Amino acid sequence: MAHIALGFDERQFPGITGLLRFRPETAEPLNALAEVLLRSEPHPLSRGERELIAAYVSGLNACTYCSCAHSAFAAAQLDDGMPLVDQVRADLDNAPISGKLRALLRIAAAVQQDGRMVTADLVDAARAEGASDVELHDTVLIAAAFCMFNRYVDGLDTFAPTDPDPYAMAARRIVKQGYRS
Repeated sequence: MAHIALGFDERQFPGITGLLRFRPETAEPLNALAEVLLRSEPHPLSRGERELIAAYVSGLNACTYCSCAHSAFAAAQLDDGMPLVDQVRADLDNAPISGKLRALLRIAAAVQQDGRMVTADLVDAARAEGASDVELHDTVLIAAAFCMFNRYVDGLDTFAPTDPDPYAMAARRIVKQGYRS
């Protein structure tokens, strides 16, 4: 049960969805940030890759709701789906992804620990794999934003379904309509 009275059955609106419903005035800018970071086009990283960064950071933060949700959102937008997402989350070094994405995920992991852990060596390694300034910027911002989102969701002890079906249903909605719907 959430630490605050949301005013509805939190199983109907799990994780951040209930919190956004509880405070619509804060929902608007949070949804706008997610929309720009994860869905804006054109962008050098695919929507699936950006969702994968969110899922990866959420997994490192052990945020059940966000890691399950964004894993489903990434899987719905990546050719290799959930098997790839699971591989990346379990073993980044051996996952079948580009060197650039691997380097960006290493930067995201550094941000998750402490923004000051992003070193010139990590940035140089990403640049050597072809990462642009936009990709570097957005990776750091996605990782930082998801640390905030994860702490928001877990700090208020929101409900996180254990069944993958609600996450898959949410993924279909996000892919089709985005975060502002």
